[in-house]
Amino acid sequence: MDKPIVRYDDIHKSFGDLEVLKGINLDIMPSEKVAVIGPSGSGKTTLIRLLMTLEEPTSGTIFVDGQNLWKMESKGKEVRANEEHLSQIRGDIGMVFQHFNLFPHMTILENCMTAPINVQKKSKKEAKELSIKMLERVGLGDRLEHYPSQLSGGQKQRVAMARALVMKPKIMLFDEVTSALDPELVEEVLEVIRDLAESGEMAMVLVTHEMDFALDIADRVVFIDDGVIAEEGTPQEVLEESTNERLQSFLHRFRS
Repeated sequence: MDKPIVRYDDIHKSFGDLEVLKGINLDIMPSEKVAVIGPSGSGKTTLIRLLMTLEEPTSGTIFVDGQNLWKMESKGKEVRANEEHLSQIRGDIGMVFQHFNLFPHMTILENCMTAPINVQKKSKKEAKELSIKMLERVGLGDRLEHYPSQLSGGQKQRVAMARALVMKPKIMLFDEVTSALDPELVEEVLEVIRDLAESGEMAMVLVTHEMDFALDIADRVVFIDDGVIAEEGTPQEVLEESTNERLQSFLHRFRS
């Protein structure tokens, strides 16, 4: 396939007087793994929140699998997308958040079953079978009846991944998923992401500060600085060979 699964076309996003994204153009291909790096406040998280419809662009267009995310056709005219249109496209996108966002009053199995039942209208039996399969995939098949409070941070993050995977997304978004974890728990989460990346079954966008991990699994690295894409290329080109001064200054803090 040579058509992008996601296209950002001249995306601007402002919060009041603060312009966070200043004309982003970015294509993400099916099965491509894109690591997004950059300083805090550079616009990285906003970029994926726009794709998840948690924020709306100030201007510009986002396409998902060829469909305009924020616009739809009605009676021969292009109009603002309604919730049905947004929900339909959002079904192709999975997102794993920095702070897990699990329902504390539900078991981890129930956490995973909720969206397939309520969004995709799957039967309880089908949702349960799929949820068990995905929890086993992330190494939590023996914790089905546990509640989030009974799990470590790394286990909670793996539940969040399983919950996204049950929707069978075409693209998965990861927002600094290891930054809230204790150092000894980081590798168990990265190992699951590595397994997903190697499977090649979906595109992945990873907002991350794990430079070695990005070098290892990404097809492309995008460096965002002050709301623009300041550098992009293969992991080797961006992380090892670039002479961009802003990028070098950013990477310096990760080098011993």
